[in-house]
Amino acid sequence: MPRSRKKTAQVSPQIIPGMGTLYVVATPIGNLEDITLRALRVLKEVDLIAAEDTRHTRKLLTHFGISTPTLSYYKEKEQLRSAVIINKLHEGLNIALVSDAGTPGISDPGSILVHKATAENIKIEPIPGPSSLTAALSVAGIPDGSFVFLGFAPPRKKQRQDLLFSLRQEKRQLVFFEAPHRLLSFLQDCFDILGDRSVFWCRELTKMHEELTRDSLSIILTHCQGKKIKGESVFIISGAAAGPEISNAELEEIFRSYKKSGEKSLKDTVREVAAEHKLSRTAVYNKALKIWKE
Repeated sequence: MPRSRKKTAQVSPQIIPGMGTLYVVATPIGNLEDITLRALRVLKEVDLIAAEDTRHTRKLLTHFGISTPTLSYYKEKEQLRSAVIINKLHEGLNIALVSDAGTPGISDPGSILVHKATAENIKIEPIPGPSSLTAALSVAGIPDGSFVFLGFAPPRKKQRQDLLFSLRQEKRQLVFFEAPHRLLSFLQDCFDILGDRSVFWCRELTKMHEELTRDSLSIILTHCQGKKIKGESVFIISGAAAGPEISNAELEEIFRSYKKSGEKSLKDTVREVAAEHKLSRTAVYNKALKIWKE
């Protein structure tokens, strides 16, 4: 008679009895009605709420009549405060982690605490809910659903430009968050490096002045110039067009040919090559200028 096979199961790290649970709780990104019933229950029942900004979170808690104590957990103090929270979890306290808006750990503080709690075999429960990332994607209508989420672009121009240069041939949609005070410089770099691509711009999602705009980078850039744009934005920028990528060696050969013939100026060469190969003029100009200086 054949023996029945025993089922094997994956063994997860053993959660130590007596420890508290860390709840990672998503909160509204604008409209308070978006909070889930489960999130409200958890925020009422835990012993402590670790909040990115306690003043901001207190407004949310007051609105729903929740009196749970709070502890600040902002980006500059993540390492220090995460150690304090881990100790409290070891003592058996149940703690909820929230950011100012949306889901902790997604371009918001949280990843350090979650990493440490995982290393300590502390139970972690996600309480899913609002996220500007998923809200924007849900109304973007991306045909194949593929995208690359990049969070906030680096605030320093050189680092931001380096990142964008590395993404020039990425075929998937590029998803960025951006703050209002950096919006114009971000858009300018995108236009200069990625070229004039189509963009889906979501501003003030779920709030009274929500705006959803579909247009080209050049038009959105022009629209924003000279204006004070308020609120954080989500940008979904179309990926690179399909087609073979021209190599640096091939570009240099083209530039040398134009320079030798003398038929076109540097400016005309850059414009023509950028248009033909769907490259940004800034990138083409920088490469062509080196050849013209030889």
